[in-house]
Amino acid sequence: MSHDIRSADRRSTVLWGLLIIATVFTWAVGEGGAGGPAIAALLLGVALLKGTAVILDFMAIGRAPLLWKLITLGWLALVCALIGLAYWKGMP
Repeated sequence: MSHDIRSADRRSTVLWGLLIIATVFTWAVGEGGAGGPAIAALLLGVALLKGTAVILDFMAIGRAPLLWKLITLGWLALVCALIGLAYWKGMP
């Protein structure tokens, strides 16, 4: 049992580190002044991956029934799609 807890702690720590790296990456892209549809799609993809990791691991939805996974991940996909649509509609 304690082996499982240590393994879960290690997994959460590694995932947390990856989330920090992804956050620093997106910040660096923004500070670098990069822009355009490809960069926006890249950043939305990173945000989608980060949100999925938080929902499935830190919110423990990964062990929840399928309906909860569909609701939470569907909400995340909808929000990212709407942000992408707003960006696309705002392009000249």
